[in-house]
Amino acid sequence: MTSALIFRNRNYRLLFASGALTNLGDGLVMLAIPWLATLLTRDPVAIAAVAAAGRLPWLFFALPAGVIADQVDRRKLIARADLLRAALVGAILWLALSAPGPSAIWLLTALTFLLGAAEVLRDNAAQTILPDIVTASDLEAANGQMWSVEQLTGQFIGPPLAGFLIASSVALPFGIDVAALVLAAGLVWMISLAPRPKVQQNFFGALKEGITFMRSDQLLLRLAVVLGCANFIATATLTVQVLFAQDVLSLTATQYGFLLSIAALGAITGSLAAPKLVQWFGTQACLYASIAIWGLGYGTIGLSTSAVPMALSLFSVMAAAMLWNVITVSWRQRRIPTELLGRVNSIYRFFGWGSMPLGAMAGGAMVALLEQTLGRDLALRAPFLTAAALCLCLLLYAIARLRLD
Repeated sequence: MTSALIFRNRNYRLLFASGALTNLGDGLVMLAIPWLATLLTRDPVAIAAVAAAGRLPWLFFALPAGVIADQVDRRKLIARADLLRAALVGAILWLALSAPGPSAIWLLTALTFLLGAAEVLRDNAAQTILPDIVTASDLEAANGQMWSVEQLTGQFIGPPLAGFLIASSVALPFGIDVAALVLAAGLVWMISLAPRPKVQQNFFGALKEGITFMRSDQLLLRLAVVLGCANFIATATLTVQVLFAQDVLSLTATQYGFLLSIAALGAITGSLAAPKLVQWFGTQACLYASIAIWGLGYGTIGLSTSAVPMALSLFSVMAAAMLWNVITVSWRQRRIPTELLGRVNSIYRFFGWGSMPLGAMAGGAMVALLEQTLGRDLALRAPFLTAAALCLCLLLYAIARLRLD
């Protein structure tokens, strides 16, 4: 049984527990950072800059992170990245406690960028270490469980807890995240693995080897392009989502946290159901359905006048996103040779995640440009309605060019 994987595999159990802790902390700061930003300024471009800063490191550090993950002990890399993240979150905690003025938004932006850089190292190493910990036949189960706990702690528990904590002090979520990251680093340090052959080339030689493999696999490259477009679209909406919730739907921090929890419940449902859905309907149908559901969900949010349709849409969008993730991550982990996994995975994520800061800035810029002519309400709806139209185009491309069966 897949549930027994946690009990029979000590290393996986430690990695799973560490992931639960780090994602709980991520869920807290996912709400706390943009909320702190809105306390410093109401400028949508400045708030978008904070969101973009968290994803911008994927453009700068994704490729080096892959080479590093193949050249060093991935276990130690994960632990050290978590400790670095704890120090950076501690700096944001200090900022929240110091009652800064509006100009502090740029210090928050810088700290968010550095936090994102440490996350690039951590996430790439964590995804590439999994095939060293579980067998190939357990990858779907392991990925499904890891995605599930990520959503359970990171979005279902973290955001509403952050909402309650923010009601007392905006600094509290950051303090809890520091403690969670330190404990998570200790758990990863306890993982024991046999020494893995290290890459012998210099940095650029090793990177070139990964790029050569990626260029030779056209299907993998097209999948990365689709993911990059999807993440651009998603981040453009996520950037303005907190303002949409505040200014259009008039939600409090606690209410917004519960809205994100409903989205997380959808993600948990999608990740756990993914293996069965693929078995029943096939890989292709599930991939196409994921993109279609994204578009329908974004369009519904753009037309929402209350929290209920937005909550249902976020549930559906996140369920579809996790279905996509479980399928494509497991497929990549099998397709890419272990000795190249860190580098090729980082190149893939460079395409797939590097588009996020561009999407974040696009969403904020769209609102800022349209607000003067359409008003605040319609300007905040525009990114969601545009996302729906772009998802239709993405679906047509995927049908024509993307076949994983």
